[in-house]
Amino acid sequence: MADPMELTLRKERVLASVIQGYIQGGEPVGSKVIAEEIGVSSATVRNEMASLTELGLLEQPHTSAGRVPSPKGYRVFVDRLMQVPELDVWEKRWIDSRLAPGMYDPEQLLSHTAQLTAKVSRCVAAVTTPGGAGTKVKAIQLAQTSRRTAMLLLMSSAGTMKSHMFRCDYDLTNDILRIFFRIFNENVAGKCVAEITPAFLQSLGASLGEMYSMVGAPMWALLEAARDIARTEMILSGQMNLFFYPELEAAGMHRMLGFLERQELFAQLLCQKPGRVTALIGRECGYSELDAASLLVSRYSIDGQDAGAIAVAGPMRMDYPHLTAILIYLSKKVSGQLTVLARED
Repeated sequence: MADPMELTLRKERVLASVIQGYIQGGEPVGSKVIAEEIGVSSATVRNEMASLTELGLLEQPHTSAGRVPSPKGYRVFVDRLMQVPELDVWEKRWIDSRLAPGMYDPEQLLSHTAQLTAKVSRCVAAVTTPGGAGTKVKAIQLAQTSRRTAMLLLMSSAGTMKSHMFRCDYDLTNDILRIFFRIFNENVAGKCVAEITPAFLQSLGASLGEMYSMVGAPMWALLEAARDIARTEMILSGQMNLFFYPELEAAGMHRMLGFLERQELFAQLLCQKPGRVTALIGRECGYSELDAASLLVSRYSIDGQDAGAIAVAGPMRMDYPHLTAILIYLSKKVSGQLTVLARED
């Protein structure tokens, strides 16, 4: 890759103009357009374009006299040249209004975030739910649903909740449920969900003496709920948006969509450094299915702890500056609201 420090100011301006023009129009950018934009002659721009092509930052399609950015060109643009704008007040208000219906339900909030991100990016949006083996149990609630059945609800430190029904071979009473409530919250609350294993529950049951025979069903429900919390889920939205990008040929687009549906693999790509928006361009993604794609990833947190990702996947020709600003704003909104909800539970 060319060292960005080798580029003169004029080369940087030409490269940035070509990339911005290609992002907006989707067609190779000619020297005349750039010359008018930066105030130099077309001949000067052609010379700079030729130089940038030799450096591997621009490419020239065989059927066009114009230029398009290369993956290396996009990387220089993202790392050195682009300026992330501040979102307009009206855009922030519009985003807030779209998130408002789900603001008091963590799952709804993340679902609305995925839909909103897909709409504004015109790409595929991916949002991961809070979870993972390190998530802690905050509390456990039980609610009787019939004479011999009840629901166990596990609330996590990440603000998520998972429930499982269980059935006993004896009649349940409020006193019995209160005993289960005390046993589980005294022995399980505060533990990581990864610690709630069959061996742990067997040991807990053995310590209960005569009660052991009664807690088998609710312990199974607890184990399943803990496994659900530990499993990071992904919400995808906007897959149909990819059909509007002609540079993503049909075969390549279907391979990309197939990869995005492999959630465990895709989720690994979203485990990026918190506190910034990470751009993965083309082969930087590490999978051949994404060679023609770019990925922007932002992490959100709950109470200061890294919790999940909000990401955009699409063609390399995406509006990196504006989408970076969108992801920064969304991450802050989601982090703040999930923290409020987690503290209220």
